[in-house]
Formats: sequence, structure tokens, C-alpha cells
Amino acid sequence: MADIALSRPERGVALVTIDRPRRRNALNLAAWRDLAAAFRGLAERREVRLILLTGAGGHFCAGADISEFAELRADSETGAAYERDVAACYDAIRAAPQPTIAAIEGSCVGGGCAIALCCDFRVMHRAARFGIPATRLGTIYTAAECGFLYRVVGLANAKRILYSSDLFDIVAARQMGFADVVAKEGAVAAALEFAAAMMRNAPLALAGTKTILEALAAGEVERRRADIDALIRDALDSEDYREGARAFLEKRSPRFTGK
Repeated sequence: MADIALSRPERGVALVTIDRPRRRNALNLAAWRDLAAAFRGLAERREVRLILLTGAGGHFCAGADISEFAELRADSETGAAYERDVAACYDAIRAAPQPTIAAIEGSCVGGGCAIALCCDFRVMHRAARFGIPATRLGTIYTAAECGFLYRVVGLANAKRILYSSDLFDIVAARQMGFADVVAKEGAVAAALEFAAAMMRNAPLALAGTKTILEALAAGEVERRRADIDALIRDALDSEDYREGARAFLEKRSPRFTGK
């Protein structure tokens, strides 16, 4: 994973960094695939309680690396193959059972917005900018990408962002609901502070709650009923559930292990 770096800034936290600063962290095909692999791997790590996604060199992500489009997205056939890898990356980020936060500084553009929207939350530096220039490039944001945007900012704001292809500042990001938190200093530090309360809670309960909320948002509760019921049963059978009850009665902070 030459362009995707993994680190552990704190116990229980995985920091995924897009490390292509000379391209403002624009993702080439290899980086899309490696980013997906990183999230799939972290999803299996019980000791990882929180995943942060950021970019190196003062920028989050400038989207897809357009310099390789002439070769890899030359027409509808090659474009469809490329989009399958991009979609797989989105799926991997969204499927992570842990809380996920995009820590955004500098540019967050196009596909960079999409991966940020795939995270549960977005912490955005006060000097950062976001936008989706698809219509300016003569392309169409996919139905999945439009869905990510619509779910977070609503229909009118999604139209404003996509129709204009403009870049928007932190004031607009907060007004539209794109940014959950404004970071006055480092976005990663602000994301860690924002996530502190989550990190104190039971991982199995968080994962199950995330699954239910995502199923509700997608209108898939009945289709996923068996999985949801199994998650609830597993939580009730867990050591964390027993530890939570003991800690409450003993008036102390629980020590959850994810088991």
C-alpha cells in the first residue's frame, strides 16, 4: 500500500492516511484498491475501536486522479470497470463496523467528498474547502455518490453542490450539514476529541447500532431483520454487556473489550 498509510495515534484508533501529497491526494486506481483493502482489513480488527480517514500534506483528497483517465476511463466500457473498483472502495468504508470519521483539511473534492460522505462523520478544518466539479468536467456523479450526498445535505443542497461545481467554505459546509465539527487547529486532533465519548462505549453495541441505523436509512430493516436480531442477541450474550451492568451498579467507568 504505497499510497495508503496506516498508523495508530492512540490505543484503539486506526488512522488511514491517503499519502499522495504531490497530487493533493487524488486517488489513482491502485490507491482506490488499497484504500478499500485497508478498510476491509481494519473491519476485522477487534482492537480497533475507531477509524479516522485523512490526507497527507495539508489536503484531504482531490478526488480521482484525472491524469490516468485517458487510459483507464477512455470510454463507457473502461469507465464501468473503473467505477466498479471505486464503488468497492465506498462499500468497504461504509461497511466498517467501527465509527468512522473523515478528518478534512485543505481540498476535499469530487471523489474525495464521496469517501468523506461514506464515513459516519466529517470533522473539517476551518480553512478547508469542499465541492464536486462533475458537471464542469462533463461527467455525472453516480447514483450511489448522489445518494451519499443527498442523505447528508438534503435535496436542495445536493442540487446546489452538483449543479454549480463550486467550491464551498466551512460556513457553507456547516450550513449544509456536510461538516459535523469545525476544527480550529488540526482536523485529526479535533476528530479524536469528538470521538472520545464513542470510544468509551461498548464496541459490539456501537457496531450493532450502526448496522440498524444504516438499514433504516436504506429502507432495508425487514430485509436485514435476521442479521439485526442476531446482533442484538450477541450483544446481550457478550461480556461487555455484563461488564456494563457491573460498572453501572459499582458506579465506575466500564472496561469494555469488544467480547
